[in-house]
Amino acid sequence: MRFVIYGAGGVGGTIGARLHLQGFSVILVARGEHGRVLQRQGMRFIAPEGSQTLNIPTVLHPGEIEFQPDDVVLLTMKSQHTAGALEDLLTANPGDVGVVCSQNGVANERMALRRFKRVYGMLINLPAQHLIPGEVLSFGAGTSGILDTGRFPHGLDDTTIELCSALSSSGFVAEPDAKIMRKKYAKLILNLGNALEAATNRADVREIGRVLELEARACYVAAGIECADAGEIDARRRNAYQFVALPGRPRFGGSTWQSIDRGTRNVETDYLNGEIVQLGRIYGVPTPANEVCQQLGQRMVRDGLPVGHFSVADIEAMIACRTASTSPKANRNKGCVL
Repeated sequence: MRFVIYGAGGVGGTIGARLHLQGFSVILVARGEHGRVLQRQGMRFIAPEGSQTLNIPTVLHPGEIEFQPDDVVLLTMKSQHTAGALEDLLTANPGDVGVVCSQNGVANERMALRRFKRVYGMLINLPAQHLIPGEVLSFGAGTSGILDTGRFPHGLDDTTIELCSALSSSGFVAEPDAKIMRKKYAKLILNLGNALEAATNRADVREIGRVLELEARACYVAAGIECADAGEIDARRRNAYQFVALPGRPRFGGSTWQSIDRGTRNVETDYLNGEIVQLGRIYGVPTPANEVCQQLGQRMVRDGLPVGHFSVADIEAMIACRTASTSPKANRNKGCVL
């Protein structure tokens, strides 16, 4: 099995580096200056055991790859880039390739299944960072993270078993799971605070986080969506790896924080909070807190706002206003300024 890592940022770079170090055949697909640095200089991979430069074959577009029958493509870009990436992958004529959605959110698998027959969901619980072209940081000690995988929409097959075996031997916790989406819906709850973290530069805003989760769970119940317990996912994380600080390389924030800090001018909020907002609109469940967080991400990108632009009090006031405006007795002429 050869692994095509499509998106060699923090998550994809860590997965590709660990597989490469274990002797597996790996190709990285990376965009822009990051991809060019990887081609010229290799990847500077910094992890708890030290720093090393890895010369992993890298292309800038999947059309540069001559695909083989046993290839597996791991999509590791953020969800807002998935549709375009899948179209580029189709133009590369990869045949009946297995496509693994190694991403947060739950919309990527549906997008992939429109275009490819063999699609897999992968739970991503992996502390990593990519802010500098050519450099990937991995903060997990004991293992590098959790990458449970199953076929989408459900089931297992030989590819699942072989993939999880390769990942397990490369320093990850990777269990085959025939009902992987229940874990991904639980992980989605844990990611609902990503925009909040970027907006306030605070990782732990518990009261707002509790409201975000309550809205999500109400939507899941209304939609009949099976979801693992988020506490179960968090407990597995604590048992799987320890977060370790890297000398001279602090971890500043999660994936949305990193996107804002790098000035990418796009974030995945529409596929995190936006997933809950969409479910709420379909099933008639109010989701004011998730609406505010979705729009926070959109505004930070639109206006080029820096990490930490908003206070927690600002956001609490926005949510209170939005909640009041959804009340049946609300004055619909009153708007909430975001």
